[in-house]
Amino acid sequence: MDFYPCFLSVVFVVRNQALSIEKILTDAASVIGQIVSDYELIIVDNASDDDSIAVMKRLAGEQGLANLQVYALTQEVDTDAASWVGMENALGDFVAVIDPLADDIGFLPEMLDQAVRGADVVFANNEQKPLQSLAYRWAFTLFHGLYNWFNGVHLAKEAPFYRILSKSVINFILQHPQPTVTYRHLPATGGFSRAYLSYSSMPKACPKKRLGESIDRGMRLLVSTTRAPMRLVTTLSLFGALANLVYCVYVVAVGLLKTDVAPGWISVSLQQSGMFFLISLVLLVLGEYILNMASLSNEGPRYHVGQEFTSARMTRLEKLNIEEVSSKPATIVSDRVS
Repeated sequence: MDFYPCFLSVVFVVRNQALSIEKILTDAASVIGQIVSDYELIIVDNASDDDSIAVMKRLAGEQGLANLQVYALTQEVDTDAASWVGMENALGDFVAVIDPLADDIGFLPEMLDQAVRGADVVFANNEQKPLQSLAYRWAFTLFHGLYNWFNGVHLAKEAPFYRILSKSVINFILQHPQPTVTYRHLPATGGFSRAYLSYSSMPKACPKKRLGESIDRGMRLLVSTTRAPMRLVTTLSLFGALANLVYCVYVVAVGLLKTDVAPGWISVSLQQSGMFFLISLVLLVLGEYILNMASLSNEGPRYHVGQEFTSARMTRLEKLNIEEVSSKPATIVSDRVS
């Protein structure tokens, strides 16, 4: 296994995993500690209501795991927002984001190799997916089809959750007004050097995802990361305005060229077409205004860290102010003066 002289940050998002979190972190530390000189394990607890916090406080103690940082959220948020909590606090040269239930930590060395070789973003796609309901799979397919049509990116295939980002990519995402929403797709569309890897590993027990929450998150992601839906509204408004204008011309032409027109038809038609023409113009201007305001808006963070504690032992700190002394005895050279 290759060894890399770099600092790696690994972000885990967990919820109600008090029974398995210690094994997850122990396995991660055993894998990561063999391939990098320095590392940190960042745990984002997504408002667990079991004993997860108590377990992680014990693991962060003097007799616990080294290089552990825990961020406990006060309320549950979506996985993308929780992941960004860890990424924006990461200190490493490279930052890996892992779902401990669906992703294989053992594949991380292959991903890091690509990152060290120069890839700013490394994506890993597990060919074996957790089982979900039929309705969720249909909604999943529809959402990714629409997102691919609007943005040209298939999130599930071209921007999977399991990834390694360089520090330059993290800094790029930080400049975006809504990083918690857009971090999922920005690395795949920002022009960075990317590497795509795939592996096959049986996912661990994964809870069923709630369709309603997934639809809500998908709609927010779809609307906030592309102008296509609102641009469709403005296009339809423009089409409606032009169609009503053409209809006005048609009504006037009929009034001028025909004599057997029903009484009142011309005035009523002109009134209705003129009214819809103005409404379409209002919608067009309003849509463009919303597009402009959306591009300038800067929403606050969608999360709040209620607790933060760091491992009592940090291996990178233990290495500071240490000077290596050669074990060879010094050779004394004396000059004789005759």
